[in-house]
Amino acid sequence: MQTVKDAFREIRRYPSAIVGLLIVLALIVFSIYVVIAIPYREAITLWRGGEGMWRNLPRTVPPAWVNYFRSQKLPETITLDSRKGAAERQEALLGEGKSITLLYTFDYQADDFPKEINIFFETSYREKAPFASITWYTPDGREIAIADLALQSGSTSFRFTQDDKLLRRIRRQIGDVPVEVGLFVAPNPGENPRPLKGTYQVKIQAMAFDPQTQVDAELVVYGKVYGIAGTDHLRRDLKIALFWGAPVALAFGLLAAAGTTITTMIIAAIGVWFSGIVDNLIQRITEVVMMLPLLPILIMVGTFYSRSIWVILGVTILLSIFGSGIKTYRAVFMQIRESPYVEAAQAYGAGDWRIIFRYLVPRIVPMLIPNLVTLIPTYVFLEASLAVLGLGDPQLPTWGKVIQDAVANGAPYKALYYWVLEPAALLMITGLGFAMLGFSLDRIFNPRLREM
Repeated sequence: MQTVKDAFREIRRYPSAIVGLLIVLALIVFSIYVVIAIPYREAITLWRGGEGMWRNLPRTVPPAWVNYFRSQKLPETITLDSRKGAAERQEALLGEGKSITLLYTFDYQADDFPKEINIFFETSYREKAPFASITWYTPDGREIAIADLALQSGSTSFRFTQDDKLLRRIRRQIGDVPVEVGLFVAPNPGENPRPLKGTYQVKIQAMAFDPQTQVDAELVVYGKVYGIAGTDHLRRDLKIALFWGAPVALAFGLLAAAGTTITTMIIAAIGVWFSGIVDNLIQRITEVVMMLPLLPILIMVGTFYSRSIWVILGVTILLSIFGSGIKTYRAVFMQIRESPYVEAAQAYGAGDWRIIFRYLVPRIVPMLIPNLVTLIPTYVFLEASLAVLGLGDPQLPTWGKVIQDAVANGAPYKALYYWVLEPAALLMITGLGFAMLGFSLDRIFNPRLREM
């Protein structure tokens, strides 16, 4: 073990090892933070919540930081909820009913038009549904009638971009433009319409038929950028999957690499020490398993049995145990077995298992560490590959699943490059960090490579 400690001190001599170690430590610290900040159940609930949970987020928009690289700034989402005091509220009794007025005011300074506009109502009444009218006021004083509608009890919504009457009204007044453009464009837009910057107002005038009626509304003007990671086709914040992909990838890679490497080493040591039929049996099993293709077998397991990450992990370890590593470790153990200190241990009566775990295995640990480190990204990419093929865990948000969703929804063909590049970049950084550290450790622990 002293050799291992000395080797870690030599890491400072290799810049690539330092960079790789910093990347690995950053991933570990980040993974711990994610697990604490976003607990597992919360992450699963958010990721599987669908559009209902993420209704206030725009659909398929890049992260907000892209505005730092653009001369024309894309709009961010504006959310105004009357229940949180974001609207001027006025109520007046009118005989047996009452009038409810909600006035929303917001400043719009973006260089592009919003993606869509929605109003979500929360209404409660006794018998008759209240009637509401929506009016839009532009900075230059224009007044645009949006809609007249009856508000049903509970949660309802009015989607500006899906209302055919509003679209026809906009086209008569402005021209052949979408609703979200017609409400924000300056008069006489021409061929290249630009949004009219300034203060906009939205008024909701509700007429209730009993004084106990309650009407609240949430106005959402969806932008074209969001957060630090953007959103997907279900309006989900990609930050959830990108953040939680780190602990999932590290856990899968570390468990698979450690389980495979340590078990393989112990089996090789047992075969060498007991030799004879035990060693022959291990070698025959290894030769058979080495001919089996790992990825197609995992695809079959995911298709016909289970896509659980734990099942995939178990099958991966089982198929990787009897791999080429057994023959490598066997060659090393054959040399160690003939060492004088092993013969001395036999002479004073040490048992077989004591010799294996106290005299054979510890001698190969310096060789084990670099192999373990370099194997981790192999299994990280394996898990991501299965997810891209649609065979990832159905519950866990992972980097591979983000890529699979992006490709399935045509992100590369719709210029939604962030959707693919963000998880791909994280996979590359993870692989680079472990590869740099592993290759440097290999040079440290293997004296023959130090001068190469």
